[in-house]
Amino acid sequence: MTKKSFPFRATGGEIRALQQPGYYAGYSTLAQQRKWDDATRETVTSRVMKTPPIRFFSPQEAALLGAIIDRVLPQDDRAEAHTVPILPALDQRLFNNELSGFRYEDMPPDQEAYKLAIEAIDAMAQQRFGQAFIDLTVHRQELILKSLHDGHPDPDHAAWHRMPVHRFWAMLMEDCVTAYYAHPWAWDEIGFGGPAYPRGYMRLENGLPEPWEKDEQRYEWNVPADSVSELDEEGAPPEYGSLHGHGGSH
Repeated sequence: MTKKSFPFRATGGEIRALQQPGYYAGYSTLAQQRKWDDATRETVTSRVMKTPPIRFFSPQEAALLGAIIDRVLPQDDRAEAHTVPILPALDQRLFNNELSGFRYEDMPPDQEAYKLAIEAIDAMAQQRFGQAFIDLTVHRQELILKSLHDGHPDPDHAAWHRMPVHRFWAMLMEDCVTAYYAHPWAWDEIGFGGPAYPRGYMRLENGLPEPWEKDEQRYEWNVPADSVSELDEEGAPPEYGSLHGHGGSH
């Protein structure tokens, strides 16, 4: 993890260092692994026990992309040892040149697209704020990424004339979400029962939980105070604002 930006409880106190965030405290998908066949057990447990090494990105590129991933799918409330390894999964896909079965004709190959994008994002950070992306505050990182999400890169960069920004953003989010929700720790977070093979599910109606599942335990929480979800550019304090007319620091 690079930057930290903690959500906080409605009753007060930051939410951090959790082994298992979410509404299903005490639930563990892996506790059911004795019910799985060998192939299923090996596939699922390897996602916890065998984090793939970084082989496609250089150390500098990996650090930058890691900072980007930390903002588009934050895990700041998780303990470091229980952070889902999204970057290694994405790196492995690109190292093996695995595709989704298609590529848009106006997009470069995925490997090239990622290289172009992370170089562009760092250049945008330098141009807009005079710092590398990884050194920016959380709020400024989010301002750069929000401009990509909105389809209006701010500032513009030549990379976004070589590929549509909305297609890269969709690919980035798909990769992050796929890696995150393929991991059993994410299943624990959302109360997903995990593989049902060969046991199967028995309660398929009326929202009833299976005997091995936990009941939902909801709690109120708020987004981090320095997130763009809370601060608009005009309302942000100088240390969070833009340097060219979006904030108020000049």
